[in-house]
Amino acid sequence: MTFSDLNLNTPLLNALEDLRFSRPTPIQEAAFNPVSSGRDTVGIAQTGTGKTFAYLLPVLRHLKYSEQDNPRVLILVPTRELVLQIVEETEKLSKYINNRVLGVYGGTNINTQKQSVAEGLDILVATPGRLYDLAMSRVLQLKSIQKLVIDEVDVMLDLGFRHQLLNIFDILPKRRQNIMFSATMTHDVDTLINDFFNAPQRISIAVSGTPLKNITQSRYNVLNFHTKINLLAHLLEDSEIFKKVLIFVSQKRLADRLFENMNQLFQDDVCVIHSNKSQNYRLQSINAFERGEKRIIVATDVMARGLDIDDISHVINFDTPDFPENYMHRIGRTGRAKSKGVSIVLSTEKEQEALQRIENLMNVRIPLLQFPSTVEISTDLIEEERPKVKEHHNPLRYTEDDIPGPAFHEKKAKNKKENLGGKYQREITKKYKKPKTRGDKNFNRRFKKK
Repeated sequence: MTFSDLNLNTPLLNALEDLRFSRPTPIQEAAFNPVSSGRDTVGIAQTGTGKTFAYLLPVLRHLKYSEQDNPRVLILVPTRELVLQIVEETEKLSKYINNRVLGVYGGTNINTQKQSVAEGLDILVATPGRLYDLAMSRVLQLKSIQKLVIDEVDVMLDLGFRHQLLNIFDILPKRRQNIMFSATMTHDVDTLINDFFNAPQRISIAVSGTPLKNITQSRYNVLNFHTKINLLAHLLEDSEIFKKVLIFVSQKRLADRLFENMNQLFQDDVCVIHSNKSQNYRLQSINAFERGEKRIIVATDVMARGLDIDDISHVINFDTPDFPENYMHRIGRTGRAKSKGVSIVLSTEKEQEALQRIENLMNVRIPLLQFPSTVEISTDLIEEERPKVKEHHNPLRYTEDDIPGPAFHEKKAKNKKENLGGKYQREITKKYKKPKTRGDKNFNRRFKKK
């Protein structure tokens, strides 16, 4: 099947031809008719199979020209980087279509975004927090939303956006089409679908958690953090094989620590990205990595969802993620668009349980590689790896058992007095015979004569 068989109009076909896309992927082919029909749709497919175009193509195909100011299509995504990427993809497909696209996200001046919203738009791509702020300011009106697309909903729930999503659902029109695409399906996501979707059609190209066949997976058992650093240095020395490397770390402070170590070994060839970095720094790091100016990028899971960077040769999991769905999204950054990719995961003894959960989700055993004999095994431990020493009878360290309990004696009688409020004031006035009206001078004189 080609895109011409999907009942696309000429402007979209011309845009696809400019992008050199001739055949739809399985998820794009399977999702086009259900999304076009207007019914609620849930699509499950592996990362890197073109899920963004799977909902953009039918949405743009049936989006008619309009001069109204309020948006008609709302696309919710979890991160700023994903907002910018989807806006860029939408603009590419809209090259020959007259529509208005805007992306809004936190960390930037909201007044500038208010001005852009007031100028009018057709498609709004937003993070939940900034969208709700704009809606509450009354600048953004959501009464005309016809289609709601939720991309990477599982990470939104992981990041604590549940209440914001529920609030957004409350202010959206009841009659709308709900569309959701993801690579994994969790219990929380399934609950959300049952609560807010209306008899959705489910499209499953692959079972949730199925890895792409063109990604070669392997793993190492490693003793600790510093030994992982030594192993990374050994692997990354070969720049011909490790051409473009994305290293995932679970925590921001460990990402900074890893970046400092890698930067000493590979100066001017490493960058880092996580949510504590400024928006400009994050964009500059991504652009430098994408253009090949930096060979290695260290990132937290903020980059594991949705970002499409070409020709990533290796994804290295510096730690083993606790949630197997995060692993699936991480390795999905390589092997995109049918290209070959390599995934390596480093696991300590404490991370073996998490590794087991990952293998159970994929129903695949990740091959174990022999640890290189030339790599030094370090005995130094970072603070998070050191065993915690329990201190007994330390007056400066309190545990829950040391917290003082409730008082054992009854309250004194004077502390049991009832707060009478206004009644108490009336009793005092009556007792001391104070005037009922302050401004009545005649009453005060009469009171004094008596």
